[in-house]
Amino acid sequence: MNPWFELKNNKVNLLPIVENIIGLDPMMRFAAIIDLKGNISEAIMKEGKTSLKSQKEEEHFCKQVAMRRKIRQQFDKSLGPVNYVHIERLKITQIVVYPKRKTVYVTMEPNMDIKRKLKIVELIKKKTAKL
Repeated sequence: MNPWFELKNNKVNLLPIVENIIGLDPMMRFAAIIDLKGNISEAIMKEGKTSLKSQKEEEHFCKQVAMRRKIRQQFDKSLGPVNYVHIERLKITQIVVYPKRKTVYVTMEPNMDIKRKLKIVELIKKKTAKL
């Protein structure tokens, strides 16, 4: 059994998963698990960090993440499924991972070493593969 998965009323309790993701590195900022419609199932901001977006902007962004996932899936047959999405911005790094039935969206400080970012992506993929 994956230690990140905790059942609550026969459903996976997502809070420990986002807490574990946030705990992967001190430079992590935000972690969210989003359903296929773009609704936030669970999210957590790292203690001591403030959001760069309002709650309304965060919700809108998550809806957009779900729409972009559907668009990318149109190319799965010819190009293969998306491994992950990595966006570098001036103020933040955004990473999106696509387990089967959920989407994992995380942000981290942009000055984190790329090798560390890739290690975090692999850990998230491994730990959320059954979502």
